Amino acid sequence: MPENKLYEYAVIRLVPKVEREEFFNIGLILFSKKANYIRVEYVVDKEKLSVLKHELDFQEIDNNLEAFKQVAKGEKSSGPFSKMEIAERFRWLTAVKSAVIQTSCPHPGMTNDLDATFTRLFDELVK
Repeated sequence: MPENKLYEYAVIRLVPKVEREEFFNIGLILFSKKANYIRVEYVVDKEKLSVLKHELDFQEIDNNLEAFKQVAKGEKSSGPFSKMEIAERFRWLTAVKSAVIQTSCPHPGMTNDLDATFTRLFDELVK
């Protein structure tokens, strides 16, 4: 049986009007230092977001989320972030921000299947 690994996750939130502090859960980031694992997925439901009384630039939101994903993966296109260790990238992405794309505080857990845990959490918290 595979050994349990400590992981941390945070919910990625879209905060259309930062000053109102209202948000929609749109994604998840899960990381395990021991497994050298990080995964980011998101879904922007334009129909659900259409209930807002103001316009959103979905292209800009998508660009920001893709940049978030590139930083998480340590892709060279993410600039100096690509040189950070996986834990540092996770900490930077989950730091408190006053921006349209934010995360919840990180939450810990233990699992022997990181991908299955990611899928379960994504389904419960985002979909």
